[in-house]
Amino acid sequence: MSDVPPPAEPGARERILAAAEELFAETGFDATPTSRIAERAGVPKGLVHYYFKRKPDLLSALVERLPEDRVDLGAVVVPGDVAASLHRLVEALDRALDSSAMLSHLLWREADTHPAVLDALKARFDRMVGQIRQVVAAARPAGCPRADVDCAAQLLASAISYRHSVARHAEDGQDAMHRELRFLADALAAGAGVSGGVA
Repeated sequence: MSDVPPPAEPGARERILAAAEELFAETGFDATPTSRIAERAGVPKGLVHYYFKRKPDLLSALVERLPEDRVDLGAVVVPGDVAASLHRLVEALDRALDSSAMLSHLLWREADTHPAVLDALKARFDRMVGQIRQVVAAARPAGCPRADVDCAAQLLASAISYRHSVARHAEDGQDAMHRELRFLADALAAGAGVSGGVA
């Protein structure tokens, strides 16, 4: 298949990826033949194999289509106010995750059988944990134990990931997230020996 010449028409690779994303979301990776992807993209089947030697390469390329998940921490940290800082961070992460809800959902669904996809999604989760840790560290009361910050970062990243993994099947969880953020901020303040919680 490598002897297929490059396409004269620009945008063919993107159309193939868009078609693969739609079809994998509709029928799943295993149930979607490359011929259907080619048909949906309006390209010859050989062109799919020109760009993507193996079908799993399509999944790897779809991971790269996930939006940038790094947040400008300077724009979200409110010094001395853990709760407000976390609210701002979650809002920024939500905007990034909401823009790719369908893609994220199908990639998590395929992660069990495709190690490269799982590795990429784990790396995104680890980046989220790191960002939360940095925000809490920048906004936390002085003396807050590092172990508490680590636990808070893991818990919040898990809650955000869960919310987005079931976003298509659950009602809005903003109220629940607000309570969770308040709980984490108060727990961090208590761990630091700050009376009265964190505003």
